[in-house]
Amino acid sequence: HHIKERRRRRRRRRRRKTRRKRRRNLRACSVSGHGSEIIDGKEVKPHSLPFMALMETPMENEICGGVLIHPSWVLTAAHCAAAKVFLGVHSEKEKESSQVRVVKKKVLHPCYDPTDKVNDLIPFFPFLLLFSKFQLNKPVKQTTMVKWLRLGNTAKDPAAGTSCLVAGWGKTNNVARKMSDVLKSVNVTVIDRVKCNSPKYYNFRPIITRDMICAGSNGQNHADTCQGDSGGPLLCGGALVGVTSFGIGCGVIDKPGVYSFLSEKQLVWIKKTTNKSEI
Repeated sequence: HHIKERRRRRRRRRRRKTRRKRRRNLRACSVSGHGSEIIDGKEVKPHSLPFMALMETPMENEICGGVLIHPSWVLTAAHCAAAKVFLGVHSEKEKESSQVRVVKKKVLHPCYDPTDKVNDLIPFFPFLLLFSKFQLNKPVKQTTMVKWLRLGNTAKDPAAGTSCLVAGWGKTNNVARKMSDVLKSVNVTVIDRVKCNSPKYYNFRPIITRDMICAGSNGQNHADTCQGDSGGPLLCGGALVGVTSFGIGCGVIDKPGVYSFLSEKQLVWIKKTTNKSEI
C-alpha cells in the first residue's frame, strides 16, 4: 500500500512539474494560431520576390509560404508541415519547372510545443506557433528567379503606421476553396501593440507580446493575410522583420494579422542553430 502511494505521489509531482514547465514556456514564448491568405492584394511582378518559397504539405490543397535565407535553409512558421519546397515559382500550376527540393531537416524554435493543445489563456488556439527552419536536401542555385535574402544582425521593430509588404499563394477571400495560382502581395499597416490588445481588437486573447507584430487595414481597406500564407514574409522597408503567424478571420479590420517578430534574439537563434554566421 505504501509503495503504491509513493508511486502516485511521484506521478502527481511529475504532472505538476510538467504543467509548471508549460506555463513558463507560455509566458516566454509568442502564441499563434493557424495560417494566412492575401486579402485585397495584387499579383506581383513575376520573380520580383526571388526569395519566396512555396512549401507543399502532404495534405491536399494545403500550402505554406517561406523565405529562402541561405542556399540550404528556408525560414517559415513552426506549424508548417511541408515536405517539399519549390523555389523560383510565380504560378503554382507551373511549380514543377522551378527548383524543387525535399526537406532534409526541420529545426523548431525551442518555444514551440505541439503537445500543449489547450491552455487557460487562449483555449481556441491549439499550438504555440513560432519560427521553424527547413534544411533542404541540396543547396539551391542562385539565378535571376531564385535568390536568398540575407538577414542582418538586428531587425528594427516597425513603428505603428508603418506600411509593410506581405506575400503568398494563399486564398484571396474567405469563401474561396482553392489557393491563388499566382503569387500575390499587399501592403499592411502596423498597429500599435497596446491598441491590438485593447477590447475592440484581441482583448489579450491572445496577449500580443513584444515578440509579435500586428498589421492589417489602414482603415480604408481590408488588407490582410490568412490560410495558405503562413510562414511567408513581413517586409518593412525591404527588410525581413516578421513571419506570418495567425489571425481571426481574414480581412477583419479589428482582427489584424499577427506576425512573429524577427527580433535580435530570434536572429541569434537562427544563426546559431543553422551554424551559418553568413546568413
